[in-house]
This record gives sequence, structure tokens and C-alpha cells, in this order.
Amino acid sequence: MKTSTPLRKRSLLAAALMAAAMTLPGLVQAQAPIVIKFAHVVAEKTPKGQGALKFKELAEKKLPGKVQVQVFPSSQLFGDAKEMEALLLGDVQLIAPSLSKFDRYTKKIQIFDLPFLFDDIDAVDRFQDGPQGQALLKSMTNRGLLGLAYWHNGMKQLSTNKDKLTRPEDVKGLKFRIQASDVLEAQFKALGANPQKMAFAEVYQALQTGVVDGQENTWSNIYSQKFHEVQKTIGETNHGVIDYMVVTNAKWWDGLPPDVKKGLTEAMAEATTYANKLANDINLEDRKKIADAGKARIQTLSKDDVAAWRKAMDPVWKKFEGDIGRDLIDAALKSNK
Repeated sequence: MKTSTPLRKRSLLAAALMAAAMTLPGLVQAQAPIVIKFAHVVAEKTPKGQGALKFKELAEKKLPGKVQVQVFPSSQLFGDAKEMEALLLGDVQLIAPSLSKFDRYTKKIQIFDLPFLFDDIDAVDRFQDGPQGQALLKSMTNRGLLGLAYWHNGMKQLSTNKDKLTRPEDVKGLKFRIQASDVLEAQFKALGANPQKMAFAEVYQALQTGVVDGQENTWSNIYSQKFHEVQKTIGETNHGVIDYMVVTNAKWWDGLPPDVKKGLTEAMAEATTYANKLANDINLEDRKKIADAGKARIQTLSKDDVAAWRKAMDPVWKKFEGDIGRDLIDAALKSNK
């Protein structure tokens, strides 16, 4: 007996609907994950490099199948001069430049370049975790940038080719290599020293040949770049901080599904704790390695020495107070214990 045409059509339609219902979950699951490109300019073995890899691991674990984090270290995509532009264009989703790179977006970020403001890295943590530090992360959204976290490199120390480095007068007339920063330039001019802007890669040779007399950097940078081999003295000044801000495109972040945003926020918080502990541990280890090497002598500062440096830095604080805000400076000072 033949099946009637209408009945046959209904059977075929029912079969098609059943097949579609069965495959729909598979289609949803097969949706492509959100690709997150995290680009930075340092090597993978650094605290920043390890932090980026830890974020990838945590984000993909918390959001399985929903995100794919691709990490590009060592300027694989572009150098630090182009990374901000690439982020704003949407070519990458995460970068982690040094804090001094953000002064063209907000002058308030110069708080971290003010010399002898924070006593130590714990004071920096207290300020960054507090309301004023967290507000700075969100202070550039009108320019398309949203900060997600602060990652440490460490506290800066001064080094010179002279025998003494405990008081401000010990650096008068000396030439110091600096990063491109108005605050850092003013810092050395206030001390009667001569700041010289110079690429990081050129510093070792400049110190070795006497083109500059000294520099400022973290213990890890001083050790890894062998600056201690071409300097006589390192003053344990802890006079500034070299940190990074992990930043994203504000519009892209706002467009993420709530569950993805929540998972990424949690992953970033855990990766930050990991990266910052690693940075602190490496700085302590590298300070010991420098001391054990016996090439550059480490000199510590007394409370009176620090007070003398702070007094010498008064003009610098006053010069930038208008841009930064007195309330922000006071909040930073309160983070010292």
C-alpha cells in the first residue's frame, strides 16, 4: 500500500525537524571561541612574560571553549612604539606597557614617576589596590583604554661609576641615562645632574665607555643587563617604581558577554598575584646575586639620607602637582607605613 503524498511530506518534515533539534546543541557548541591576542615586548621568561602565560592558562581553564588566548612575546607582532595604536585599532586585545607610556592619555599616571614617593613595593601595592589606584585604571576610558591590572617590574635603584651614593650631593654633575619622561628629566635636573634620554639596549655600552655615569633601574634589570659589572656603586634608594599596566580596548571589553567578562576578570586577578610575586622574588634574588658578585658595592640609605633626597625632590613634586593632583599625591604618601 502506498503512503499518501501529504502524509509522506509530513513524515519528511517531522524527520527534518527532529534532526535539526538533535544537531542544534552541537551547532551551539561549535561556535568559534573569542580570540584574545595578548602582545608584549619582553621575553617569556620575565615576570611579565610569565604573567601573560598564566593569564592564558587561567582564562582558558575558566572559560573552556569560549575564549582562546594567543600570547605574542618579544615584540613578535610589533614594537612598543606601535602597541597602543594596534590596541585602539582592535588588532590586539591586551597589552602591558610601562606606566610611563600612559602620560599622553592622562597626566595623573605620572604619580608613579615621582621620585621618593613610595617607601617600598608594599606601599606601591597598597596604593594601587586602593580606591585612587583603581580609579587610575579607569581614567582613560574616554580615550578608548581600560586598565585591568598593575603588574610589577620593581623598585628603582640608582647606580654610578663613583664611590659614594647615599646623599643627593653625590650625583651632582653626573650624567644619567633616563627613559623618555618629563618627570624623570626634572628629577635629575633638580639634583644638579644631567639626564640623557637613551634606548635601553644602549645603556650597557654607554656605562662601560663613560658616555653616561649612571642609571636607574630595578635589581632584575641591573643584573640581567650586567650593569653592575660596569658601575662602582649601587645606592639602594627605592626611589621610584617601574611597573606595567595591563590594558584593553574599552569598547571591546564592554561588548563581551557577562560570563566571559567575569571569567577574564578572575583570571587577570589570579595572574596578577602570580606575576607580582614572581617579580618581587626575582628582584630579591638578583640583589643577592649582585652583592655576591662583588663588582658593584651596594650602599643602603639611612632615614636621614631618605629625608635629604625627599627634600631635594620637593621642586619636582611641586612642578607636577597641578597635573597629577595633590589629593593623589597625599593618597600615595598615606600608603607608606
